[in-house]
Amino acid sequence: MNPTPAVRSALTPTGKLRASINLGNPILAGRDAEGHPCGVSVDLAGALARALDAELELVVFDAAGKSVEAVAAEQADFGFFAIDPVRGQQIAFTAPYVLIEGYYLVKNESPLKTNDEVDRAEHRVVVGKGSAYDLYLTRELKNATILRSPTSPTVVQHFLQEAAEVAAGVKQQLEHDAAQIGGLRLLNERFMVIQQAMGTPKSRGPEAADFLAAFVEKMKASGFVAEALKRHNINGASVAP
Repeated sequence: MNPTPAVRSALTPTGKLRASINLGNPILAGRDAEGHPCGVSVDLAGALARALDAELELVVFDAAGKSVEAVAAEQADFGFFAIDPVRGQQIAFTAPYVLIEGYYLVKNESPLKTNDEVDRAEHRVVVGKGSAYDLYLTRELKNATILRSPTSPTVVQHFLQEAAEVAAGVKQQLEHDAAQIGGLRLLNERFMVIQQAMGTPKSRGPEAADFLAAFVEKMKASGFVAEALKRHNINGASVAP
């Protein structure tokens, strides 16, 4: 890829390429044994920095909402987010590079068996504040009450503390917590598929957004995304077509 001077300037206004990294989604990022950020999104950030011949700076957050706010406020030059119309008001999204499943979790003794039973007035659904699940369920649930935990990784803990009826989030995170805690189960099928994309502030202009979009397509077509998922032992996420 051959970025123009205008694209370089738009994406690195401080002289560095600042990547907003959300550690709240274990499919995309986490920390290695030494405590350094790692994962698919970190690998993609590094590849973009090399394409721009720029020094990479990671701006790390523990929740999706904070990561989005950093890019919208131009405290970072780009980030990795689930595509959502609310976020799209300020951020120019690429096409998705990864698809992630969202599931509901309940206690073993819960009478709930299917997703269709969740949206009832007597039910409280816990989601990570500002997450894609929060944004989606805020629009879709008409009767159930939404409770918000500080971050996505704390959803199950909050669900148990509040004695709520349902938790909602990344399938892999919920499965992990259920295995660790016991007495919990996922409902029968996913309630949504998250389209995980890269995004940059719309204020950076269409040329920068187009370059980022082309970068994502190249990373998918070259096998880079698939190899990163495999390298980080990520299951349950697939490369977007």
